[in-house]
Parts: sequence; C-alpha cells; structure tokens
Amino acid sequence: MTQAVMSHEAEILARLDSLEEKIAPMAGTAKAIGELREELSPRVNEAVQALIQELADVEADFQLEDLLYLIKKLLRNVKNLSFTLDQLKNLIDFAVTVEPLLKSSVPQMIFYLDALERSGVFRFLNMNINVLQQISSSLTPAEMASLGEGMVRLAGTLKQLSRPEALDFLDRVAELPATVDLSAAKPAGPWHLLLAMGDAEFRKGMGVLLELTRGLATLKTPQSA
Repeated sequence: MTQAVMSHEAEILARLDSLEEKIAPMAGTAKAIGELREELSPRVNEAVQALIQELADVEADFQLEDLLYLIKKLLRNVKNLSFTLDQLKNLIDFAVTVEPLLKSSVPQMIFYLDALERSGVFRFLNMNINVLQQISSSLTPAEMASLGEGMVRLAGTLKQLSRPEALDFLDRVAELPATVDLSAAKPAGPWHLLLAMGDAEFRKGMGVLLELTRGLATLKTPQSA
C-alpha cells in the first residue's frame, strides 16, 4: 500500500515538472511582452499626442463624411488603381531600361547642342524669331493671312525654279555679268546694228533674245470676256 502511494506521488510530481517546463516559456514571453509594453507605452502616448496636434491643424477642413466618401471612391476604383500601379511599374521598368542609353546619349546631345551654339545656329534662330515678331507686330491679322497665302504661292514658284533646267538657266544668267564689260558699251544706231550682224556672237545673242521674247508671250494674262 505504501509503495503504491509513493508511486502515485512520483507520477504527480513528474506531471507537475512537465507542466512547469511548459509554463516557463509562456511566463518568459508574457514577461517580455510586459516589458515591451512598458517601453512602448511612452512612445505610443507621444505619437498619439503628436497626431492629435497635427489633426488639430486640419480640424476645420476635415469632415468625417469626406473621409467616408474618399474610402467609397477608392473602393469603387480599385481596378483603376491596380491599372495605375501596373502602368507605374511599366514606367519604372522603362526608366531602368532606358537609363544606360540616356547616360551615353545625353552627353552626346549636350556636345551637339554646344557645337550648334558655337557655330551661331541659335543666334541665327533668335534673330529670325525677332524678325518674325517685328513682322507680326507691324501687320494686321488680315495682312498676315495674305502674307501666308503669298508664301504658299512663293513656295510653288520655288518648286518650279528648283527644276534642273531652271537652275541651269539661272546659273548661266548669274555668270553673265562677269563676262560682259559694260564700261565699253556705246550708243548704237541702226547702221551700227547692221554692222554688228556680221558678228557671230551677236547673231547668237539675237537668237537667244528672240527665243526669250517669244517665251515672254506666255506672261500675258488672258483678258476676261
């Protein structure tokens, strides 16, 4: 009987030891949580006081209805927000991809712009802008419209002059003053013209003049009936 009682007491003691081993970590955790709460409690109070002070600045402009409306609007636009975040991610990926290219191209662009500045391109553009400003300030809107129409027609004329045969003709006309000595020119009467007909160059010139004169007939504007 005594042996059975001792065995039962030993079993109880073993169970108590097992419970103590299980409770000990929990007690340590509870103690740590209590210490953490004691340490954080002043910080939480400071944060709450700071939040109250900050909210006091917007108290007149803040309404609870506005916050509820904002929450509802956010909930209704969750898809739009998700799409915006996806696009933002794509933009970030694009920026990361383009960054090496920008690092190499931006210095080249700066060098190119600096070359344009040193060559006077920007000064020329600035002068043109000033001229355009002066023209626009001296003309009425109707005159500006008429000038625009004239520029369009002038562009058509320049297109005609850009043809190879027209450019060749203009080049030869531009070279003509350098080949003629006008200081030796003298008054010519009918007999002088008849004598000049014996000059081959004179006859060629008269032939060109006749062809040009014949071509001038196309400049006559048709008379309206």
